[in-house]
Amino acid sequence: MMRDLLMGVDIGTHGSKGVLVSTGGQVVSQAFVDHGVDTERVGQFEQDADEVWWGDLKRITKGLAAQRQVDPRSIAGVGISALCPDMLPVDETGQPLRKAILYHDTRAEKERHEQLARLGAATIAEATGQPLHSQCVGPKIAWFRDHEPDLFGRTWKILTASSFLVHKLTGQPVLDYGTACGFGPLFDIRARQWNSRFCRELGLSVDMLPNLCQATQVVGEVSTWAAGETGLAEGTPVIAGTCDTFAGQVGVGVVEPGEAVLIYGSSMDVLLVLGDDLSPPSKLGISVGVVPGTLVSGTTMTTAGSLTRWFRDNFGQIETDVEERLGLNAYHLLSDQAAEVACGSAGLLVFPHFAGAPYWDPLARGCIVGLTPLHSRKHVYRALLEGIAYGLRHNLEAMQSGHLDLKRIVSVGGGTRSRVWTQIVSNVTGRDQEVVAHPSGAAYGDAFLAGYGVGLFRDPAEIRERWVRVTDRVRADAEAKNTYDKYYAAYERLYDGVKETMHALAPLSALD
Repeated sequence: MMRDLLMGVDIGTHGSKGVLVSTGGQVVSQAFVDHGVDTERVGQFEQDADEVWWGDLKRITKGLAAQRQVDPRSIAGVGISALCPDMLPVDETGQPLRKAILYHDTRAEKERHEQLARLGAATIAEATGQPLHSQCVGPKIAWFRDHEPDLFGRTWKILTASSFLVHKLTGQPVLDYGTACGFGPLFDIRARQWNSRFCRELGLSVDMLPNLCQATQVVGEVSTWAAGETGLAEGTPVIAGTCDTFAGQVGVGVVEPGEAVLIYGSSMDVLLVLGDDLSPPSKLGISVGVVPGTLVSGTTMTTAGSLTRWFRDNFGQIETDVEERLGLNAYHLLSDQAAEVACGSAGLLVFPHFAGAPYWDPLARGCIVGLTPLHSRKHVYRALLEGIAYGLRHNLEAMQSGHLDLKRIVSVGGGTRSRVWTQIVSNVTGRDQEVVAHPSGAAYGDAFLAGYGVGLFRDPAEIRERWVRVTDRVRADAEAKNTYDKYYAAYERLYDGVKETMHALAPLSALD
């Protein structure tokens, strides 16, 4: 049996995708699964690892093979990426002891500040390559230890989504270096190993953490049990896998220093590829790249596509009804209406801090400023798209303040299907974008990384040469940029202007 197919699976925040790809980059089959996030309290986000992550993986792997009656023995390798970094404790059998605490969960702020006080912010940044922010796993482990001691005492390993799934497939508890950077302050970026001193000072055990390796390393094979569960062939090689953002970077051919991927997903992430020099300063931090010999620096807007989804679900009933009756996409209908509104949304500003970022302030909240009786839904929706773009510009400027060289932006994700949104982003930031629509994305990158891991490709740049095709180019409009500069100046003052009020409202806003 010729093994000429590669499988990539990406487990996202609100949905999962899988692809089967030929070695020449042609998508043979693909599968999608939607899922939700458990949000019982403000600032707390969880998912059931068995039901959502493993359940999605099984549905996707079986679906991919069934679509074209693919013989699973023709799959040369499997690559997995997932939302990250998450905190999932498992027992010695690999069974989850509780729901996973997701990356944008902010319940561990007290523990984060305690770790900052104990170790020092500068010391942490020097050792880990990035600041200790609210997405980091270290404080969440401490929260788990202090609030659920019985479960903590039964914990064998702390995993994240990708490492949980790889363990399910192979029995190996592994984590790639790039995702380990999100386990701050526990990872030593220079030594590429867990920081035993930090773990000891924080009362945590290195033995509780997964084994570290490069994302493209083959770490095991699909076990007999996993083959029966997933429909994959026993013995299929599985690489360590990585975070969805890193896989998405590769999936659009961004593999060279100076290139960046902008991902329009539930969050809006930017990932810039660097060389292997750890010295360039960056307020945003540096992580180990999935491409050997590279580092990456990234930013995130944790509410981007999830914010457009919130608007659709709560204020777009007309559009969703039209979609159900006529098949017209609700997001496209909302974008068409936003296109009727001029730059600046007639004096509206949306601060898109609905669930973290661009300011790492767990007490910050989203807000809309400038409403009058003349504004309508279309003004608010456009202002929402613009607010996300302002947050992105804020992050890009922070990236540039670290003297990081950004030469090229390649955009990908569901949001790129809205030309209105991509044009707003280019006009607000003053940056051109090259859009890669399909095939692309994290699952596509996972498939290529699996091929690289099993030796089918010798150079990561082969994905750009053989697999990836730019489908659109969005040029920044200088006149629109001048208009948005005025709005952005007001946006930059907004946080300080409303921070005190947001902090006062935060303890009153619990929905539980």
